[in-house]
Amino acid sequence: MGIVGLSSVRNSSLFNLLSESSEAAAENYPFCTIEPQEARVLLPDKRFDKLVEMYEPAKKIPAAITIFDIAGLVKGASDGQGLGNNFLSAIGMTDGLYHVVRAFSDADVIHEEGEVNPIRDMDIILTELIAKDQQHLVKSMEELQKVITRKNLKTAKDEMEVAVRVKNLLDAGKVLTNDTWN
Repeated sequence: MGIVGLSSVRNSSLFNLLSESSEAAAENYPFCTIEPQEARVLLPDKRFDKLVEMYEPAKKIPAAITIFDIAGLVKGASDGQGLGNNFLSAIGMTDGLYHVVRAFSDADVIHEEGEVNPIRDMDIILTELIAKDQQHLVKSMEELQKVITRKNLKTAKDEMEVAVRVKNLLDAGKVLTNDTWN
């Protein structure tokens, strides 16, 4: 899971809290985090503990999640602003995202957009993620079209049908998870 948000919203503080460490710098200036930090976090589960107690296995491997502290996003990242493509490519190594949106006012904490507005900030995050998805989708559709032209595979045609649907949703600014899929 990647922890994402605008610059200086305390993504790194959340990362440090979840990972029970202080490895990620959490300073009050834009782009304090440049390279993604990674931590493996064990998920406590009393059911697991009970099973271990009952069966005494040779190995005890609890459930875990890997989290990434990803550098702060700025408006225009999909066009290269801020850390731009570094930020958006770091997201590619995750299976999901935790969105961190600042809702507190503090004159001592910098806000990239000048004032606290969580709704606007969430819109910026979603807009940038959609823009990056659109860029990735264009490349994928070009490759699919080549496969369809050369081999005329049904699976490639099916993938293209889904890609066209995804493109239409992204072009409309819609989040894919809000649509009905089967």
